Amino acid sequence: MLYTRITSRPRRSFFLFGVRGVGKSTWARSELPDAARFDLLDEALFHELIGRPGRFAEMVAGIPDQKWIVVDEVQRVPALLNEVHRLIEERGRRFALLGSSARKLRAAGTNLLAGRAGRKEMFPLVPEEMGQDFDQERVLRLGSLPLVLASEDPARTLRDYVALYLREEIRAEAAVRNLGGFVRFLPIAALLHGQTLSVSGIARDAGVARSTVAGYLEVLEDTLLASRLGAFEAKLRVRERRRPKLYWTDPGLVRTAKGLHGPLAPEERGALFEGWVLSVLRAYAEERTVFDDIHYWSPAESRVEVDFLLRREREFLAIEAKAAERYQTGMLRGLRAVDALPGLARRLLVYGGSRSFRTDDGIEIWPAIRFAEELAAGTLWP
Repeated sequence: MLYTRITSRPRRSFFLFGVRGVGKSTWARSELPDAARFDLLDEALFHELIGRPGRFAEMVAGIPDQKWIVVDEVQRVPALLNEVHRLIEERGRRFALLGSSARKLRAAGTNLLAGRAGRKEMFPLVPEEMGQDFDQERVLRLGSLPLVLASEDPARTLRDYVALYLREEIRAEAAVRNLGGFVRFLPIAALLHGQTLSVSGIARDAGVARSTVAGYLEVLEDTLLASRLGAFEAKLRVRERRRPKLYWTDPGLVRTAKGLHGPLAPEERGALFEGWVLSVLRAYAEERTVFDDIHYWSPAESRVEVDFLLRREREFLAIEAKAAERYQTGMLRGLRAVDALPGLARRLLVYGGSRSFRTDDGIEIWPAIRFAEELAAGTLWP
């Protein structure tokens, strides 16, 4: 099924990054149906251009100036960006440059066109895009990558996906020297989904050097499989923790990296739900002014924390995510502790239940679907 994405098309040239299977190519065909296309997964085209990047200008020469040009998997031939840069500068050409990683582009010494092209990121499907197909349980179990949702055997597709990731993104791009070490690292990183990172602990468990783990984490982020969420560090009366948390982009991918494919276990739900909330927030932040920055909040002298602290100009919005279907007052410990933060505009608990209400001290409790609807409507902030 073809889903209408919330991703908007810029007027000028742009990069669109996103994990494989997120729907970049499908979106580009829908948004730019008349564009000229160059797919660098086409091995014949890839081998021609990797040897002679200058041939690209010759290929483009016969395309009318008003037409957009789509280059898919642009990271496979980083040298093309020199030609793209020149064509934008000299001929005013417009390019949509699609890729699953900016790592190789940066490694090749390119500067992502020095501001000549915007940068966008596409995330897995959100409830607004899925419509009636949205099923919270299924999303937590299998994720919401279009590639997986369209499959007759989603679990098999996810297993193949991780194998493809290791082969294409890691081995083919020579992102790591020790592929065996990275293979050991991947399920350990998956187990840390939603947790604070201890690089030395991961290094010990994976049997590799601490510096190697730091490089592996960069690979996960550069290939958009995961991201780090930093701690809020305002000058409050207590010192804030500084270690970041690790979150994977999609629940299905993190479960597959751990070797899990069956029904959800109770101990999985919390981190998966929390990560899904973050992914939805980031998807909307890409298109709308949902926040200027986002952190988690946890004072060093206390064991309480708030999953997400959003800042927009001088205001803050605190969000706690709980997968449980039944509300309990203990879920509000962090939101009550953060109440003294200057500029706090709203405290919000997003949970797996179905009832919306407000506590006596002003904390709002929303089901996950309402949270998604408020984001879609642009009313997350009061």
